[in-house]
Amino acid sequence: MQNIQRFAEEYFAAATDTDRERCFALFGDDVVVHDDGRSHRGLAAVRQWRTAVPPVRYDLHEVTGTAAACQAVAEVSGDFPGSPVTLRFTFERDAQGKITRLDIAP
Repeated sequence: MQNIQRFAEEYFAAATDTDRERCFALFGDDVVVHDDGRSHRGLAAVRQWRTAVPPVRYDLHEVTGTAAACQAVAEVSGDFPGSPVTLRFTFERDAQGKITRLDIAP
């Protein structure tokens, strides 16, 4: 499994790529994402969630943890109320490196 710094860099690069499949490929089929007070369960729900996210920029500040469970702190800026905001992205990944859980919080 790739190191956590490279994983986080790939996640944020994929999240802003015009090829949305690059981002979706990082998630497992049974993924659960918690963001902005809502839960999105399964890859189909994650596709809907990501598609509704406005274009943003991520500035990665810090990555800690292990390959199975890591945390990334990034400043998120874009055309949304409160921009920019610093958020903590907590990832859990399976043995293949697919995201099984993602919690996004201030």
